[in-house]
This record gives sequence, structure tokens and C-alpha cells, in this order.
Amino acid sequence: MERWLREQLMARLDGLCGGALIVHDALGERRFGGTADGDLPTVHVRIDNPAFYRAVAAQGSVGAGEAYLDGHWRCNDLVTLVRLLVRNRALLDGMERGVARLGGWALRGWNALRRNTRGGSRRNIAAHYDLGNDFFALFLSPDLMYSSAMFASPDEDLESASRRKLDTVCRKLALAPGDRVVEIGTGWGGFALHAARHHGCHVTTTTISREQHALASRRIAEAGLQDRVTLLLQDYRDLRGEYDKLVSIEMVEAIGAQYLDTFFDRLGRLLRPGGRGLLQAITIEDHRYVQARDSVDFIKRFVFPGSFIPSLTALHQAKTRASDLQVIGQEDFGPSYALTLRAWRRRFMTRLPEVRAQGFDERFIRLWEFYLAYCEGGFMERSIGVSHLLMARPGRAPAGATAS
Repeated sequence: MERWLREQLMARLDGLCGGALIVHDALGERRFGGTADGDLPTVHVRIDNPAFYRAVAAQGSVGAGEAYLDGHWRCNDLVTLVRLLVRNRALLDGMERGVARLGGWALRGWNALRRNTRGGSRRNIAAHYDLGNDFFALFLSPDLMYSSAMFASPDEDLESASRRKLDTVCRKLALAPGDRVVEIGTGWGGFALHAARHHGCHVTTTTISREQHALASRRIAEAGLQDRVTLLLQDYRDLRGEYDKLVSIEMVEAIGAQYLDTFFDRLGRLLRPGGRGLLQAITIEDHRYVQARDSVDFIKRFVFPGSFIPSLTALHQAKTRASDLQVIGQEDFGPSYALTLRAWRRRFMTRLPEVRAQGFDERFIRLWEFYLAYCEGGFMERSIGVSHLLMARPGRAPAGATAS
């Protein structure tokens, strides 16, 4: 059976183009594609356990990813492998449809149980962010921003690029002393601290991760900014009041596609007339949005349960249906996310002894190595991007009004 499944996969890979792939296993070596029609270095994949072929047959790309976590195969360059596979998505889509129907049904059934109700959102967020603050501190920049930085050049350091992103967000929002700002998705408090410290505004920020809330609370106290930052442990759907400015940095991906209208309805209600809001969102190509929304990939299965990646069109349509917000600016900086992920992955891989010391095993390490490389390759090939959507609410704020 495994030999037959192997031949099915090899036959599918015969159409590979845009680079070269060499597969090594116990039965020999096979080369696919060529270097003449691509700019990628040759990628070598070694299959150490033929169970890999069963995993791919049962669950397609998700099965291949799980087989990597189980140590069934290795690769000399995961990022380049992802880039090559992205370039051949049409080829691989046929494989997903043809061999993963049963596994696909099972994955979709599992995903359906991860809906982002209030209780479901807390469970989904905890599954990722409550791995521990000490873990994330191993590879994030000191501001603990777990979102794309904005690089001026590929050799810039992560800290400078992260500071540039925060400065850019504040500039686009035109933050000023006395502004009342609401932030949906605190993270570990990086934006709230930056905005309060450098722009003199008051930030009300909320998270539903208890781990993040605990550390953000401590960081705010250590900075002496308790009078300028109000930290909540609250679902965005329960926020009330009106604010001069609004910001949400890479939180929309965690709400679930079913709640996109609910999200924009809440944004519109929170932002006062004449106010500005900025949404930083990871985005997928418009023509692939529905397929991605309705399927389960490696990220949904193993990294961010309950997540989805919206397209720009899906964001605009939900905004239009649910609010009177107007988009007054949009900027994509996807290449910066590839550089951000590269920096995170390199930091993570250099601190493996500390990862192990925190109690994480080799399977977990392979999961995070694969996840970071998987995303980096996607951003490099522009199959996913990240955008700032700058929005404004029509009208003028009443003179002397304050947020409740």
C-alpha cells in the first residue's frame, strides 16, 4: 500500500515547475522540476518513515505537516520548499481534492467544534497564547510585539523594525495628547505602552488571554502608566463606549469568519463620529479566500485553532454590511512579515536549550520550526500579505465629549 501511495504522489509531483525538488527515501532518489525555470535553490526532502505516504494520502498537506512533527521526513530548506509548493498550488490542489476527502471531512468536523463563541474564543486563544509568556519572550523583540514589523531593509534589526511599525500606526491614527483610544487585542501591551508613553493618550485595551493579561498588567505597572492605560480581560463583543481612535493589530484573524460582521459592527459602535481606526490584518488572495475559509490547513489544525485569514474584499464587504466606516488608506507590507518571521525563527532555533528547559519536547520544536517556515514562505511568495486598513467614521465629534 505504501509503495502504491508513493507512486501516486511521485506521479503528481512530475508536473512540478518553478524550481527543483529531490526526494530521497528507502527506494531511491527522484528529481522533480528543474532550475532553468526558477530562481529557487534545489530542495532536498528525505523520507525516513514510509508512514509519510499514508499521512499525505489521508489528510493531504495537513498530513504532510503532521508527518514532519512526527519526524517522518526532513528537509534541508523548509522555507524554499514552501515557496516551491506555493508556486505549484494548482498541482497540489488536485492532490488535496483527490486523496484527502475522508481526512478532509474529519478535519472540517474538528474545526466546526472550534467556533469562536465567547467560550470558544477563550479556549482557542488559550491553546496558543497561554503556552507561557516566558516562551514567547525567547524569540520576540523586547516590546513583545507578536505581529509584523515594518522593515526599511532586509538587514535591519527586528527591534528597529518593530518600533517603526508602532510609530507608523500612531502616525496614521494621528494620535495626540488627550485622545481616548480603544485597542482590541492587547497582546502583551506593546502598542498600549508605546502610545501612552510617547503620545500622551489614554488607551483602553482588552484581551481574553489570561497569560497575556497578567504580563501586560505587570508591564503597565512597571512603566508607571496605570493612569494612561486601562487593561481589560474582556471579549471585544462586550466593549462599550465611544473613542476618538481605535486600533486592532492582527486580532481579526482570531475571530472566525462567521463573526466578521459582528467585529465590524462593534468597531463602528466604538469609534465616535469623526474618529479614526486602524486595522492591521493578515490577508489572503481574494480568489482563494472561500477555499481557505472552508478548509482546514496546518495552521488551523496545529497552531491557531478557530482562526481564519480574511481577504481584502471580505474585509471591505463586512465593513460595508455592518458599519458606516470608510476606508481612507490601505498599505500592504507583506515582505516585511517574511523578514519578521525569519527573525523569529532564527531566534527560536538558537534558543532550543531554553525551549527544552521550559518543558517542551522535540515534536513541539518541529511544530514551531515548521509553522514559522511555512508562514515565511507564504509571505515571500505573496500568497498571503499583511495590510494596514486606515478607517474613518463620518461626521464630527461633539466638542468636549469623552469616552465612557
